Amino acid sequence: MLSDIFERIKKKKADYEHYNFSELENTALKTFFDLAQEFDSLADLYLLAVAIPKSFFGLDARLYMYNSNTNGLSLCVSTIEADLLQRTTIPDYIRPSDHTFITGEHVLILTLRGKRSHINQLPFRTAGNVIGILEIFPFQNRTVSEQFFFEKYANRLGYRIHLRFIAQKNSEHLKFIKSLVADIEHNIIVPNIIYKLYLRNLKNTISKGALIEQLLKDSLQAGTTDREDLAGTVAEFSDVTRSLINEYDDIEKHYKNMSMFLEALLRRSHFDQGRLTLRTTPCNINKQIVRPQLDRFLERMKDAGIMIDDRFSGIPDEDVISVVDLGLMSQVYANLFSNALKYAEPVLTDSGQLQKHMAYGRLPVPDYFGGGRDGIKFNVYTTGPHIPENERERIFDDEYRGSNTGARPGTGHGLAFIKNVIEIHGGVAGYEATHNGNNFFFILPNTPSQ
Repeated sequence: MLSDIFERIKKKKADYEHYNFSELENTALKTFFDLAQEFDSLADLYLLAVAIPKSFFGLDARLYMYNSNTNGLSLCVSTIEADLLQRTTIPDYIRPSDHTFITGEHVLILTLRGKRSHINQLPFRTAGNVIGILEIFPFQNRTVSEQFFFEKYANRLGYRIHLRFIAQKNSEHLKFIKSLVADIEHNIIVPNIIYKLYLRNLKNTISKGALIEQLLKDSLQAGTTDREDLAGTVAEFSDVTRSLINEYDDIEKHYKNMSMFLEALLRRSHFDQGRLTLRTTPCNINKQIVRPQLDRFLERMKDAGIMIDDRFSGIPDEDVISVVDLGLMSQVYANLFSNALKYAEPVLTDSGQLQKHMAYGRLPVPDYFGGGRDGIKFNVYTTGPHIPENERERIFDDEYRGSNTGARPGTGHGLAFIKNVIEIHGGVAGYEATHNGNNFFFILPNTPSQ
């Protein structure tokens, strides 16, 4: 109610009269608020936090914030430039406290706190809604009222930083949702058009079965059915039954695949965290991911004249057990095989034959991740002209389509999706121009079988 707002304004006016800030202190606060609105990035807000004490009061300052990777405090900015290089460890006195305190070295320590009601939206875990520490020095021969001003400054600073965290998180969520919509369009909606083909085939087979049924009925009613005609009709009907079984199997496989893709893309954890999250399980990538995805493309590749080398070479199959997200990694291969279908082109081989070819495989990469951590390189190769050198750095960028795509359908999202999925698995995705074609690959940490 408006009356409640008036009451809070009245209380706040009384508070500021009691604070009795000096003209310089009031100007410092107003400058902070104005520039906090002007600067968009969190990094600039951190710099502003230490610049205000230095600019207005001649006091140096250091800002320590919680690190989302370690959930511990780390030095973010300082008015002393050498600090960022020299201060490799945090002093013991940099610790959260319920009260402001001054160290024996005349350093004022202020605990920054966020808004308690939104503390769960921080990108790190914290206790007591603490988000950081502000250190101001040298704080000697200063009055109690000056210390009180900096306590209020730290209070406003903590709330502003917290609001910026929330704004940044909201922005990242919106960006993620936009990307996820593209993932769904690219990996669910577009491939799902194949249902039309399956249903059309099913309808044609059902019509054929209905026609045979009617012919059989007509023949029985006319009393003209002989053994030979009946045998031929039964054979035709058996053919229809086999077709129905095959078409049912195709639809069921497609349904299971799309269901897996939907589960992988529409997890609640994705939306909660604003990024793709993993549900990993040990699996044989060839048997459980590659072969099922290749089966979906085999007929279309055959129709397109693409020869397939499916020798999964380099490492014995039983020796490769990778801990991956089955649904997301299946979509990686679906994207790679879809691109192979669209972009493979015939080349003149060394033997003088014109050949359109796709191959896939894997190879060990010893010590790729350092410290004795081996990698496995998974490849999907297709024949055709190389991607131009000046485009190779951009092909994994979202919505970028190379000059070789021509009128082929696509969104420019598939490779960006692949890169994202591989990187959250701790791997690396890449491209290399090879003899007579192009190789798209990714390298994952090797997980030895138990």
